[in-house]
Amino acid sequence: MSKVRYVLPLALLISGVANAAADNPWYAGFRVGATHYNDISVNGVDSNSTFDRDDMGGGLFAGYNVTPWFAVETGYTWLGRAEFDNNYKMRVDQQAIDLVGKFTWHATDYMGLYAKLGGAYYFSEAKGFGAEKYKDDGVVGTAGAGLEFFLDDHLSARLEYQYYHDVELKDKDVRANWDTHFYGLSLVYSWGAPEPVAEPVYVDQVSVATLEELKLAVPFAFDSSSISAGDAAKLVPFEQRLQEQDAAQIYVVGYTDSKGSEAYNQKLSERRADAVADALRAHLNVDGSRIIAEGRGEADPVASNQTEEGRAQNRRVEIVSPSIDIETVTQVLAE
Repeated sequence: MSKVRYVLPLALLISGVANAAADNPWYAGFRVGATHYNDISVNGVDSNSTFDRDDMGGGLFAGYNVTPWFAVETGYTWLGRAEFDNNYKMRVDQQAIDLVGKFTWHATDYMGLYAKLGGAYYFSEAKGFGAEKYKDDGVVGTAGAGLEFFLDDHLSARLEYQYYHDVELKDKDVRANWDTHFYGLSLVYSWGAPEPVAEPVYVDQVSVATLEELKLAVPFAFDSSSISAGDAAKLVPFEQRLQEQDAAQIYVVGYTDSKGSEAYNQKLSERRADAVADALRAHLNVDGSRIIAEGRGEADPVASNQTEEGRAQNRRVEIVSPSIDIETVTQVLAE
């Protein structure tokens, strides 16, 4: 049988999620299984009919994950013993040292499909049923495929197949070659991932700022409910408070002096309060219900109604925006 060097086309889809085991670049393991031999030829004669083609095999291996989908792997495998009888009665022990590239497609976080391709340095030793011994070694092509199940961050198990093409024994007057197949189960331990860096922990830091109460008294002329342009300009801070603070409210209360009837003065105080409230609403795009207006007539004088000066002070509208506590939540690094 002539030697043929196989180059397998790589049709693996290099995609999918990177399994946690790939975070550990180094790995090592052992494998056990069965070996099968076929295409045996001794001195040019097909000997399959007289070839004991099955035995046990196993070995050790180690590798390095260059990327989540590609690894370089080497290992030693005992490929079992073959016995055949066709003019030459012999038993042949086989072993090999592999160097392969391993290509993995991570189908899920817990399972990967892989293929291996590379070369193997083999050792063959045969002993005839007499005293004669024969030895040979060389390089052959090897390829394999399998499923790998990731049990946790460090441990995985493989179901695998590996093919060794055209293993030979050429020594003295013996010329033999055959193909060897290994089927087995492997257990793999991975290590070398950097120590995890603890994620920073943030906590909420609450701070409270207080906006002070706003107050203003707007004076009115006798028997008038019209607000002057100058006094209207003084309403700007209240307008800003409403626009900037959703929780802000404004209370507008109108008053009169004691001249005239109580009923008339009550209505006049209400008109004065409404005039100020309307002046505020006219410049704002806010909910009007946040401005509360009422009239209290002659109640709550701030000066004597017995003098003109005192009555002028009582003809007023008081505007109040209560203080507001503003709570701010900031995330800070926990100590």
